[in-house]
Amino acid sequence: MVFSSESFLFLFLPLFLALYYLTPTRTKSYTILAGSYLFYAWWRVDFLGLLFLTTVFAYVVGQKVSRHRGTARGKAWLGIGVAGCLGVLGVFKYLNFFLDSFAALVGTDTAGLGIHWRLILPIGISFYIFQALSYLIDVHRGDAKADARFIDFAAFIALFPQLIAGPILRYKDLEDQFKSRTHSAEMFADGMARFLIGLAKKVLLADAIAPLANLAFANSGDVGMGLVWVGVIAYMLQLYFDFSGYSDMAIGLGKMMGFNFLENFRFPYISRSITEFWRRWHISLSNWLRDYLYISLGGNRRGKLWTYANLMTVMVLGGLWHGANWTFVLWGLWHGGILAVERATGHDRRAARLPWALPLTLLCVLIGWVMFRAENVGQGFEVYAAMLGANGWVGNPALWLEVTRESLAFTCLAVVICIVEPRAWTLFEARRDFAIRPDGTVAIPMVQGAVSLGLIALGVFTVMKLAEQSYSPFLYFHF
Repeated sequence: MVFSSESFLFLFLPLFLALYYLTPTRTKSYTILAGSYLFYAWWRVDFLGLLFLTTVFAYVVGQKVSRHRGTARGKAWLGIGVAGCLGVLGVFKYLNFFLDSFAALVGTDTAGLGIHWRLILPIGISFYIFQALSYLIDVHRGDAKADARFIDFAAFIALFPQLIAGPILRYKDLEDQFKSRTHSAEMFADGMARFLIGLAKKVLLADAIAPLANLAFANSGDVGMGLVWVGVIAYMLQLYFDFSGYSDMAIGLGKMMGFNFLENFRFPYISRSITEFWRRWHISLSNWLRDYLYISLGGNRRGKLWTYANLMTVMVLGGLWHGANWTFVLWGLWHGGILAVERATGHDRRAARLPWALPLTLLCVLIGWVMFRAENVGQGFEVYAAMLGANGWVGNPALWLEVTRESLAFTCLAVVICIVEPRAWTLFEARRDFAIRPDGTVAIPMVQGAVSLGLIALGVFTVMKLAEQSYSPFLYFHF
């Protein structure tokens, strides 16, 4: 089940919210857990067992880590917890990759090795495993308490707004909210508005742009220089609006349930360095890698060369977190290398004064997205070659006939939105407050009223567009 589907919007969500608000405060976590498990089982009920066992394992080990914190036994329990979580992630996400790589190394395929099965990747496993890991590490560090009721912890791990594609939550940020949180009409309305914005990003922009990106990458050996650049830029925009749209919907759903999730995107395409880009893109992952991996490796405390090595290592592992493919390794190396260069030259500190910093950063991000999107390394380099003119400016003329006015128009609209989004967001934030007159009537300023009406119209148009298009999962479901 995806947020941008009729079954979620008109069946699951209304029923869940009705039950949630009818449930007494003390037992709301039971409703959250039941709803989240139903949401996850809609995809495949068998993998629900893996989610539950991971939750039980992390909870029990967390209790042991807390009880023996600061001792050798506590560190041993932490090691067991980390090894167990990473073991689950490693088997389901990377076993196929390692088997394929080994088979290719010896000049055959997995069938030639006598292996005739493939493991299915459970949806959302990268996110809920990272949440379990952060909980264990935070308990070990004393940043989180292990005094939660099991039902609250299970609801945290399975919280359906972010279960499938993030943002990556940390228990220490939500433990107080599970014990006590505020529900109000204003917060619910704010969450609904945020959800509608995210839904519009997905349905009106990401899905409309997708055909251009698919056309360029699916025909990488024939596409001309002009069309491939349009397609690559389209993917750059598609990925942003798809993933940030999901994050907006997750944050909005959280507000409807009384939760305040941290922001996951902060206008990344206005960044003037790759360092700044990673402060703005997928913030929950960036912070997770910094706090639990980069710092654990020594961060910048062991000298410059060690710092650069840590940056490279973190980004490569961050690339592998996205998927078991050599394309993600190369993508991680690309970003890690640039981060190391920026750290060595101090570019990030000077970038704000450099007029060419923004276009250079966007170009670097664009080059990285090519390998991120490619199905394999070979296809990635075919796209790079086409971008440099290997197939001529036109390429296969028949491909141009597949370009629609709608996809081009929405690609241009997406570019404009990226430019005006920071100021538009300020306007959206300003619509929150309204005044109540002494006689009890509500006074809504003109700007606030206009934005609210605009959101209603946007929601109606988005639902109408959703009704006419086919199923389109979020891109980050693959990770």
